[in-house]
Amino acid sequence: MGEVKLRIQRFDPSQDKKPEFREYTVPTGEAATVLEALLYAKAYVDHSIAVRFSCRMSSCGSCGMKIDGKPKLACETNLSGLGSEITVQPMDNFPIVRDLVVDLEGFFAHHREVMPHLERVDVGEQEHPTGEYIMKPEELDAIQQFTYCIKCGLCTSACPTSSTDALFPGPQALAQEYRYLMDPRDQAGAERLKLVDNAHGVWRCHFAGSCSHVCPKGVDPALGIQLLKRHVMSAKPPHKAVQGTADPR
Repeated sequence: MGEVKLRIQRFDPSQDKKPEFREYTVPTGEAATVLEALLYAKAYVDHSIAVRFSCRMSSCGSCGMKIDGKPKLACETNLSGLGSEITVQPMDNFPIVRDLVVDLEGFFAHHREVMPHLERVDVGEQEHPTGEYIMKPEELDAIQQFTYCIKCGLCTSACPTSSTDALFPGPQALAQEYRYLMDPRDQAGAERLKLVDNAHGVWRCHFAGSCSHVCPKGVDPALGIQLLKRHVMSAKPPHKAVQGTADPR
């Protein structure tokens, strides 16, 4: 049985002046992932370690943090791929609640601002459909990867623009805006383009690509944002807002 040393950044804004690192030794036989190592340290070494987690299977996005300087999900980061000393910190670009837990309220507020839901002219038909809204395979292909987003915040943590502009929606929100813009069932295309066509919107993205590099689900937010710029430039939503009931396709 081997051991791994965790260097965990500890910080409580309510009583600490600045963050500091504390070291914890965890037997690797008791843990296979960084999250398991953290939970071992919390259970058997220091109960005061604050860490957020839930599903433990890369689905909820709760355990996002920086591991050896890179935004990752702790539950899917294997200890075997790391060294004997691992540095764990909270994600960048978010206020720290305590230790590894960050405040995601602003992140979800930006998500809500881009209307992450289908908008139809006929609300009655949307809520009580009389038929199917059929989607063609090529239409699904255009948006499918963006539906895999688990809202973990890793892309925002890696985004250099998010670190300098609090009004920038962030790669997650903009990628979701593109996802709904391209959904043929949505009829709010013109409004969606107006939402992001401003100095703090799509034009603040400089295409660093860091967001796509760290996404644990293979989503490419950088691509979505660049494609979104194309529609903003043309000022034409991809689908017409047609009155009526379910699509007759």
